[in-house]
Parts: sequence; structure tokens; C-alpha cells
Amino acid sequence: MRILKDFKIPNFKFPKLKMDEISELDEENLSQVHEKKKDIKYETKNYKTIKEVFNKSTTNFKNKVFILEKFDHKEPYTEITYEKFRKDVIGLGTGLIKLLNLKDKRVVIIGENTYHWYVSYMAMLCGVGIAVPVDKELPANEIENVIKRSKANAVIYSSKKKEVIKKIKNNLPEVDYFIQMNSNDGVNEQDVGVDYIIEQGDRIVESGDESFMNIEIDPEEFKVLIFTSGTTSNAKGVMINNKNLSENVNVVGAYVYLNEQDRFFSILPLHHTYESSIGFLLPMSVGASIAICEGLKYIVPNLQETHPTSMLAVPLLVENLYKKINANIVKSKKDKLVKSMIHVTNALKGVNVDIKRKVFKEIYDNLGGNIKRIVSAAAPIDAKVGKWVQDIGIDFLQGYGLTETAPIAALTPEFDPRVGAAGKAVTCAELKIHNPNENGEGEVFIKSNTLMMGYYEDEEATNEVVHIIDGERWFNSGDVGYLDQDGYLYITGRSKNVIVTQNGKNIYPEEIELLLGNIEEIKECMVYGKEEEESKELIISVKVIPDYEKIEEKYEKDLKEEEIHKIIWEEIKKMNKKLTSYKAIKSLEIKKDEFEKTTTMKIKRFAELQKDKK
Repeated sequence: MRILKDFKIPNFKFPKLKMDEISELDEENLSQVHEKKKDIKYETKNYKTIKEVFNKSTTNFKNKVFILEKFDHKEPYTEITYEKFRKDVIGLGTGLIKLLNLKDKRVVIIGENTYHWYVSYMAMLCGVGIAVPVDKELPANEIENVIKRSKANAVIYSSKKKEVIKKIKNNLPEVDYFIQMNSNDGVNEQDVGVDYIIEQGDRIVESGDESFMNIEIDPEEFKVLIFTSGTTSNAKGVMINNKNLSENVNVVGAYVYLNEQDRFFSILPLHHTYESSIGFLLPMSVGASIAICEGLKYIVPNLQETHPTSMLAVPLLVENLYKKINANIVKSKKDKLVKSMIHVTNALKGVNVDIKRKVFKEIYDNLGGNIKRIVSAAAPIDAKVGKWVQDIGIDFLQGYGLTETAPIAALTPEFDPRVGAAGKAVTCAELKIHNPNENGEGEVFIKSNTLMMGYYEDEEATNEVVHIIDGERWFNSGDVGYLDQDGYLYITGRSKNVIVTQNGKNIYPEEIELLLGNIEEIKECMVYGKEEEESKELIISVKVIPDYEKIEEKYEKDLKEEEIHKIIWEEIKKMNKKLTSYKAIKSLEIKKDEFEKTTTMKIKRFAELQKDKK
């Protein structure tokens, strides 16, 4: 649903790596880093609602830091405790109900990742009404459309969206209140500030009114409305309840050990279920803290200032991190030594001697020093990237799910990682392959307690993807993949993206795109089937955005477009030799503008192909 026409891969800047630590290892050092395996208790929790999670965590961890945010780039991070968060959520929730009469109403939340976003979302989940998280990058007309479609009675927006709201508010007579984050302004017709509502709510609570926290939450009640990104079609509204969200919190502990010492690094937008569920509700449930990234260009300095242990990411970010760090290692002329030490440290780890954090200390320091795990989700990632992350001692986990599963359906257990797999069904879910072919591949069906209630005001669309099989609800993910003998899921494509040739062969673009990702001269690409006018046969084609920086470095500056086309085409021909003939790319187009993307940086194939038709 989000269009990122001007999105640029962030230019991470790392200092030149010396990697001196590698040369300083001796037997004494090895004896110091020998680690005994710790007994870790992996367990599934049993929360029924997010309000239960909120109550327990904000009480048990009240003096601990919960949110870290830079409200001024020139100032250090501000630390906000669980106690402060609890007070503000209760104050806002009470004020929204008592002052603005928004009980059981729908409230849009739109803005960048900021403290008041967390407070607003939690107030809604704890009893105000239905939260409608909206992508801040949408153009004004689409924001207006979502507000109308959701039948919202109020809009909570960040200061950076003030001009957009001002532009559309006169077209939204059904909206009673426009509520600005980080504002103390009192009620002025439709306008009011979040801080003012919290202050008034605090006074009501102090007078003895505990009605907000006494609201009973029905786990099955419709509580969140999220519009999908629409990579292949128009956006649908996904209806989610408290049970869907609390099950996300419940099941992760069975695969990944987290506690109050952990710190999550928040990069991805909170309106997306991946970040709001796994990057917000999950760390809150264990008393961990969340450091908010100021923006893509500040990733490295923010990591170094906040020292997180966990980072949720999408493949594009992980791959860029991998490329930048390795480019610096090559510049430092330590690439052969690093490869050698990866082999040595892997062998040592096999006998319970883990020296990776010491050997690769300089890489860790560039990532804040404490990073333990990186979780990649939302799209397939090149297995060699995940393997490299594991090789330097960072747990590389993959998650799988969709907005419709709120979002988690599968996750990599940290005690048994399988790089390349999308994960293993979480404990509240079951995966099966529908109508598998001779290779065991077929559409991925999901049965899970995290499965949505249905699509908003669209029973027909709901029935198209939710199937009742033996009395149970199974969701057709639209993804194609297979399960190995241990239940790990491998995604090979997306059924809506599949290219079906005239002789009945199915080709999944994602498989070819991963191979194209190994070509240095290619920055981004999209594989698709181009229809020949005369024969109507589909020709396997690719749109490519060249990596002009790499091309200049390898060849020469100011090359003509046809020369760049020839360079890339020669590399594609080499890659074609690794593919069966019917999968080979036959046509190359150099793309001059950026691909349209969703919030999680997936190319909007549907939108790109529609451009060609026009």
C-alpha cells in the first residue's frame, strides 16, 4: 500500500576495519573465552489479552527503562521507564473515553516511530476502541481514503503529519477529533493535543476514577484494523483481535530466549504488524527496552549509542549491512584472514569454545557491541547473507507470516537454526502444503491462533483465502514452498507472482531474483513474464536498477546506457547457465526510476506491471 518512489538504500558508513584482534589471539585468550553452555528455559506463555501483558510488565518492571528516543538529534537519548509508560497509557485511555467520548470508537494512528505512537496504540488495546495504524508515507489522498474506509471518529497524528492533516481535515466531517502528538494544546473545536488529554486523564484517575483499567477485554473482540500493503492487489483491511496479538507474545519464548536485559532496535515502521507485534508487544512482555532509530541514515550512530541486543530487519537492510561491512574488510585487506578465522571459529564452536565475539569484536563494536540476534522477515533473503551473520557469531533468525497472521506463523528456533528456511511453525500454529507437486512444493496453508478474524467489510475476499477443512480455519498464504522432514518451511515463490509458461511450467520470480542478487552490477531487480504480442507466450524478463557506483569502480565513468546494458546482460548470461532452460532470462530492461515499494521494502509488482500496461 505504501509507495516509496524515492527510496534509496541507506548509505551506512563504517570506519576502516583494522581487525587487529584476530592477530592477538593466543592460548591464554582461548582459555578465557571458553564458555559452558547455559541452561536456558524456553517456555510458552499463556496471555489471553495484551492488557494482561501491559499490567504485568508495567508493574514488575516499573523502574526499568522501556523506551529510548532522541527527541532532539543533538541531544542524548531520553530514557522513559515502564512506570512512566503505564501512567501515560492510563492517562490517555481515561482522557480519550471521559474527555472525548471515544469509547468503542475507531481511532487512526499515523506518524513515525515515536513514544506517543506506543502510548496511543496501547491505550486502544487496553480498552478505548479499535486502533487503525496507518502508513505515514501514504500521500494525502490515500490517508483521507483510509480514514473514510475505516469510519474513524478520531485521528492521532505526529507533528510531522500536521500539514497533511490540515490539508484533508475539511474533507472528513465524520471525524470528531484530530489529536496531535507532543502537543499540550487544549480542546479547540476538533483539535487537541495528546499531552493535554494525558494530563486531564491523570487528574480524573487521581480523583479515584479507575474505570479505564477496569475495562474487561474480550480476547475475541475486533481491536485492530490494518490495511495490507497490496503488493499484488488493492489493499484489504485486516481485522485483528487481542487473542491474535497475545499469541504472538506467547509463542516466541518457546524458540527464542529473551529477558529484561535485552534491548530491541526499532527501525521498521510501527504501523506494520511485524514491528508493532514483535518489535513492541514482545519486548514489553519480558521487560526489555526499545531504542528508536532516528531514521535510516542514522542506523550506525544510533546502534553505537544505544547498544541493542536484537534487531528486526528486512532482507534489503541485512544485505546492505553485509555488503558495507565486507567492502570495508576488503579495503582493509583482511578478507582472506577473516574467511580463515570464520572456519577456525566455527570448528572451535563445535567443541563449545566460542571466540567469535572476541575475534570479530570490531564488527560488533560498529553494531553497538552487544548485538546477539538479527531477525529477518517480510521477504526471502540470500542464504549466504544469513550464513555470514551466523559465521561472525550473531544469531540469524528468520520469521514468516503475513498481516493476516498478525503476523507470526513460523520462526527459526535459536537452538536449531536452518539458514535458508523461513522458520518452523510456532507452537500455536500448523503449516501444511496444499496440493504439493512432485517436488513437494505447493501453496502454504496456515492454521493458527494468530489468524485474523477476516477482511474488513469483505466476506467474499475472506472466503477466498480462509478455507474450512475438517471444521478448522486454514489460511491460504499465497506463498509457495515446501516443508522438510523436520517441519522447517522453505519459501520458493508467491503464487500470485508465478509465471506460467505455455507448456505448463511454473516459474517463481523470487528464485531467480536471489541469483541475480549475486551480480555486483545489479542494485535491485524484478523478474516477470512479458507477453509477446504475436504468440502470447510469456518471456522471462527482468527490470534492473544498475549499481552505478560499482560499475564505475569496476569499469569506467560516464558509460553510455547501451554499454551498461551490455555489461549487465553478459553477467545475466553467465547466471542463465545455472538455470534450467525454461527459467533463463531472455529480456533485460534498464530501469531509470526507483521501484515502487511497500513499507517492508518489497517491490510492488502489481503497480510496476500496471505501469507497463498503461
